[in-house]
Amino acid sequence: MTDRARDTSAQAFQHRSVLLDSAVEFLVTEPGGCYVDATFGRGGHSRLILGQLDQTGQLLGIDKDPEAIEVAQALAAGDSRFCWYHGSFAELDLALERQAWPQVAGVLMDLGVSSPQLDDASRGFSFLRDGPLDMRMNPGQEPSAAQWLATADERDIADVIWRYGEERFSRRIARLVVARRQEQPMETTRQLAELVAEAVPKKEKHKHPATRTFQAIRIFINRELEDLEAGLEAAVKSLAPGGRLVVISFHSLEDRLVKRFMRDLARGPKLPKGIPVTAEQEESGFRLIGKASKANEQEIMENVRARSAVMRVLERKAN
Repeated sequence: MTDRARDTSAQAFQHRSVLLDSAVEFLVTEPGGCYVDATFGRGGHSRLILGQLDQTGQLLGIDKDPEAIEVAQALAAGDSRFCWYHGSFAELDLALERQAWPQVAGVLMDLGVSSPQLDDASRGFSFLRDGPLDMRMNPGQEPSAAQWLATADERDIADVIWRYGEERFSRRIARLVVARRQEQPMETTRQLAELVAEAVPKKEKHKHPATRTFQAIRIFINRELEDLEAGLEAAVKSLAPGGRLVVISFHSLEDRLVKRFMRDLARGPKLPKGIPVTAEQEESGFRLIGKASKANEQEIMENVRARSAVMRVLERKAN
């Protein structure tokens, strides 16, 4: 185990995952089943899941981030019930195929960027810490945020900031990015944050003006919404009867996608307009478990990111 892995492993115990207890409580219904932590991070959810499994239960951890995989490897070395896959949860079907798991009892997705990633200035996710303008969850993939901003068309930059950040001043920001890069390449998070602050004429109270722009570029660079759509489809296909999909999202774009996906599955096949409903109509094979859940006051005090967390649960009906 490398020194960096030891450091990140220690951080994992200090950092408490959002909605940790309730997510695992909803997820684990069969102590001897096979489960997937599709966003391993630093292993907070995985450790609690393993604590709920018996000796026949198994858990697969998936993550894009090589630093997360270092922590996963250390966990696997100490617990034979745990295994890992380096990649996106969009590749869930491939990961399960490698384990020879035709079905699983549950899949957990804790979306977005993790606190350790935000806290590490060298990863370039945070506008609060100066570092390289990177934003890649997997640094082995290209482009980085800096590479993309150096070459992208002004209209494309504006579209990304609007679509994924819902930033109403996206065109002003894109225009200034293109103008400034003619003078000097944008290489640090501070440079981008200061540029956005300059471009945004109206500031939101208690919100940094670069918040939406950083979110948008990060989502785009990491293909987060495309991966989420593919991951949700793969997850429900993998669920055994009675199996559950638990998803924790942190912003409205993610949550709207998850909410719509789960709602449509729970409603069942949609008939064309004008077709009468009959007794023979196919029923949905899924059901929603409870209402959307949010973090309590104690969790928000421990981790400010929990303020925006929303958890939704879908279950494949038992035969």
